[in-house]
Amino acid sequence: MKRELTRGPVIRTMVAFAVPMIMGNLLQQCYNIADTIIVGKFIGANALAAVGSAFALMTFISSVILGLAMGSGTVFSIRFGEGDQQGLRENILASFVLLGTVTIILNVLVFTGIDWIIKILNIPCELTELMREYLIIIFMGLMGIFLYNFFASLLRSLGNSIVPLIFLAVSTCINIILDLCFVVKLERGVAGAAEATVISQYISGIGIAIYTWMKFPQLFRRDKNIRLCFSRVCEITSFSALTCLQQSIMNLGILAVQGLVNSFGTTIMAAFAAAVKIDAFAYLPVQDFGNAFSVFIAQNYGAKDFERIKRGVNGAVLISVIFSLIISACVFIFAELLMKIFIDGSEVKAVTEGVGYLHIEGTFYFMIGILFLLYGYYRAMGKPGMSVVLTVVSLGTRVVLAYTLSDISAIGVLGIWWSVPIGWFLADVLGIGYYLLKEKKCYDV
Repeated sequence: MKRELTRGPVIRTMVAFAVPMIMGNLLQQCYNIADTIIVGKFIGANALAAVGSAFALMTFISSVILGLAMGSGTVFSIRFGEGDQQGLRENILASFVLLGTVTIILNVLVFTGIDWIIKILNIPCELTELMREYLIIIFMGLMGIFLYNFFASLLRSLGNSIVPLIFLAVSTCINIILDLCFVVKLERGVAGAAEATVISQYISGIGIAIYTWMKFPQLFRRDKNIRLCFSRVCEITSFSALTCLQQSIMNLGILAVQGLVNSFGTTIMAAFAAAVKIDAFAYLPVQDFGNAFSVFIAQNYGAKDFERIKRGVNGAVLISVIFSLIISACVFIFAELLMKIFIDGSEVKAVTEGVGYLHIEGTFYFMIGILFLLYGYYRAMGKPGMSVVLTVVSLGTRVVLAYTLSDISAIGVLGIWWSVPIGWFLADVLGIGYYLLKEKKCYDV
């Protein structure tokens, strides 16, 4: 099924396209949430701290692949909106070669530098072996991550957001079953949790690749007119490199904060590991709505329908803010119960610290909802550099304030928690200000 986002009611079209993306990525978060719950409940706080730190690292590494896939998807959407079939096929080939090459390079780098990575993350001695054991296995899933994200981005650029959801739903169920089997029944510890995740990632990646190849053979058919063009590689790179840089900066900042959190000891690490999962799960819908919004904007930008783009911007802001406020209220009220899903109630200090984090971050989800829309808008309008600037402002502020404020004894770890919404606020002000000043130029035909 292909959905043209260049026609039909604006808000209804965006929401119908966004909902499967939101559900799909909520399921994708279940990969790590399943690991966290099972590891925290059945292995203990040390294992939870190790898996939590590994999650931040893996998110950073996979963000390179995700950024390249998102940038490629923007180009695919523009070509689809223009109705340029040959250009679309050439872009698909260029993107696949680019992403595949980068994935292989990443695999080589992470395996050769794994001990250095553990050292730079400031991991406590008692967690070093657990961390190393988990990372060696989890890094084996990078190729599965590449396959899923490439073909999911391609399908979404064509307006098909349902199939990626289906493959994620199946693989998530398999992941949870394997987690219980490997960790609880076979007692394989953190290695079992990593194995379950990697197997599930390959199931979703290979499955969606086969489906796309069979469902849209015209996009992959051998044709002497379709070849690997340097100009197409450059086009994909121009969009993808900045989007990749944006994603990498975002997760590099998170990784830097993770290193700071690790210096506060195992209890804070465990609290942060659980709270971040809840945090990410809570604002993931507005993040994915921002990605769906980006596809909507890109298709209409390709079709040169700028009036529809304006209406899409207004509707998207309204939806994102209302949804974010509802989620904020839920997280604030149920913060303690949510923490106890991941951490045993006897770990009172860890639960309390996590609740404090959620009360601060959860209040300001509407600001990150707007920020995700700004990212998606500038990426789709061919200005991914602005998305990078906003990311640098948001994450740069977060890192600087986190290290500065946490060093004040009267503030301590609260400085890390407060640095996040302050970064969101400053990036929103810049992004909205730029939009208002440059809006007419953006819509020039």
